[in-house]
Amino acid sequence: MPHNLAEQGGLRARVSRVAAPTRSSAQRSGERTQSIDGGRLDRGRRPAYVLVTSARDEADFIEETIKSVVAQTDPPLRWVIVSDGSTDGTDEIVSKYAEQHGWIQLITLTNQHKRTFAAKARAFNLGWESTKGLGYDAIANVDADVSFNPDYFAFLLDQLASDASLGVVGTGFKDQSLSYDYRFVSLEHVAGPCQLFRRKCLEDIRGYALSEFGGIDVVALLAARKNGWRTRTFPEMSYVHLREMGTAQGGALAARSRDGEKDYRLGSHPLWELFRVVYQCLKKPYLVGGLALMTGYVSSAIGCSERVVTPELMALRRHEQLERLRVILGERIRAVSSLGSHVGRR
Repeated sequence: MPHNLAEQGGLRARVSRVAAPTRSSAQRSGERTQSIDGGRLDRGRRPAYVLVTSARDEADFIEETIKSVVAQTDPPLRWVIVSDGSTDGTDEIVSKYAEQHGWIQLITLTNQHKRTFAAKARAFNLGWESTKGLGYDAIANVDADVSFNPDYFAFLLDQLASDASLGVVGTGFKDQSLSYDYRFVSLEHVAGPCQLFRRKCLEDIRGYALSEFGGIDVVALLAARKNGWRTRTFPEMSYVHLREMGTAQGGALAARSRDGEKDYRLGSHPLWELFRVVYQCLKKPYLVGGLALMTGYVSSAIGCSERVVTPELMALRRHEQLERLRVILGERIRAVSSLGSHVGRR
């Protein structure tokens, strides 16, 4: 069950309209349902899946996302789009496509709160709750500002079907300001704009935690690994993030500062953060991006900002970071030693 389900109940009371699928859900469920035993999927068949999207004022991007999902070679059993107080025409765009595709469902909420990560988590958990009666094996959180190739979800589902230990999978992505360098970013990290969960894994971690300060994707991954699941990014496939990462609430430098604050709240090790600041200083926007990241982290540490992870998850995160740092530095030392030996022989 989702985190703070009593709060989810409050949201349900404010659902103003649901555009229900025109095609029988039972019929589609019967077509796609597969048996699951302890999280294992039938390797001979592709898993059935559902999507949930939390959207707030996404009229500029959501139609591209919808077109990408509609074009999938293996469409979802259900796609629940939760419009969280949108006033910019988002609902009208989604309604148009829901009338054309019976598996798209729109839930509209009449909320007065500001745009926050906790609101996104609540909306996702509400959408997830609405799918509980369906027979599916995997569920994805899909942001309303992404686009991907027609075989995107077929690719991810095949990864789940081939490895029963995988609980969360995703891919690389392209963004105006951010791209992960997988020499430094662990393949265990699955970026938040599109995370595909094995159903049992999401149930184990009870959905997304209601964090006002972000990092709900990171907390979900840590919780999954704590529960014995593997998480994995497959960089050979990618999607496009249409909005510059982190700028929905402000500009790029403000986003970097919030990243530093988020790193502190999520329990990042100070040594890891120092190396991250140096690395970001060498990327655009040169120097200032890294300094903004450092400012966010240090100011949060001085102010003793509230952590958003449990001590157990923070210890796991720091252990993984230091292990990753050990591997990176070891590779660099070996490379320098190899170069020195080569020069010496000459």
